[in-house]
Amino acid sequence: QLQLVEFGGGLVQPGGSLRLSCAASGSTLDYYSIGWFRQAPGKEREGVSCIGRSGIRTNYADSVKGRFTISKDSAKNTAYLQMNSLKPEDTAVYYCAAVLTYSCGLGMDYASWGQGTQVTVSS
Repeated sequence: QLQLVEFGGGLVQPGGSLRLSCAASGSTLDYYSIGWFRQAPGKEREGVSCIGRSGIRTNYADSVKGRFTISKDSAKNTAYLQMNSLKPEDTAVYYCAAVLTYSCGLGMDYASWGQGTQVTVSS
């Protein structure tokens, strides 16, 4: 059974950068599309970005286009979310999730989820 663990959250100033990691165990991420989601206090969870099984096709929410980059590393069985030019409104708990599909979509029913990592953007 696939298990996911997120790393890399923390406190960063506006304009700064963070890289989140999503380490997988129990199966290979080569079989899965990966999504990153976030949930801020008092708000619904929203999709941020996803990457297809091949690691080529990606999707981004409009709010993060041009600032965030998603990637997968098969050798490390890990997915990443590089976040640049961070804004206070990016503050949230970030989750990675996996779904057994070739292409990804932020509205899909992701079956496996990590426990989340807190990202706080504040001066």
